[in-house]
Amino acid sequence: MIPNTFIEIAGDILGDTNFGLSGSEIASKMSAYAYDYNKEIPFPKYPYPADSSVPNKRHALKRNLEAFEPEQQFKILKELCDLDKFKGNQSVKDLKIKLVTRYGNLNTDSDAVNEILIDETKHWLNGYDDALKVYESSLEKFKNGIFERNLLDDLRLSLELLIKKILKNDKSIENQIGELGNFIKTNNGSKELGNMFQKLVEYFTKYENTYVKHSDNVIEEEIEFILEITSSFLKHFIRMNKILST
Repeated sequence: MIPNTFIEIAGDILGDTNFGLSGSEIASKMSAYAYDYNKEIPFPKYPYPADSSVPNKRHALKRNLEAFEPEQQFKILKELCDLDKFKGNQSVKDLKIKLVTRYGNLNTDSDAVNEILIDETKHWLNGYDDALKVYESSLEKFKNGIFERNLLDDLRLSLELLIKKILKNDKSIENQIGELGNFIKTNNGSKELGNMFQKLVEYFTKYENTYVKHSDNVIEEEIEFILEITSSFLKHFIRMNKILST
């Protein structure tokens, strides 16, 4: 379960006076969750009662959260952290990282993938708009359980677009193997690391050619692995390119 101390701190961050949810937003969103989960919450309406039982909106958020089961609390907190208004808020980002790393076992959603890796990859992809757009498309398909060839096609295209941008050419991913090795060596990467990346990209390409270009028989159990290894490719290449550019 999620300890009360974590709920208290989460309420303070998400209900922050200057940057957090407003009193009406808290009441509206928590009432919607109460309806979905068939729960009674103590403070479903705003304005809150004008008495000492609700000293502030943060208190209302914390007490409302306590009405839910641990798995429900996890989902609610995660979705609140992902709201657009918290984009770029470091305190909320840190809260989500702690939530996922400490209580990820409570995640019952179909998108129970390595969330920290995904968030870091999206962060590094800022400035590579074409690759980011396609990457986010693949995440949306994964989140909604759409395990089809188009999801893997998106991942492949995202990686290909990034490599083209970094290496400043228009070659397909199959024809980038040698240049990727040179790119790694240029960035002081070891020969072994270069060889490993070349082999991984070769296998990635072969897998994609088999299951994306020529077949719809995608193995669902392997989707998460492909998503995470592609995310690692994307993040690492961008980091190396940043070092080269400085």
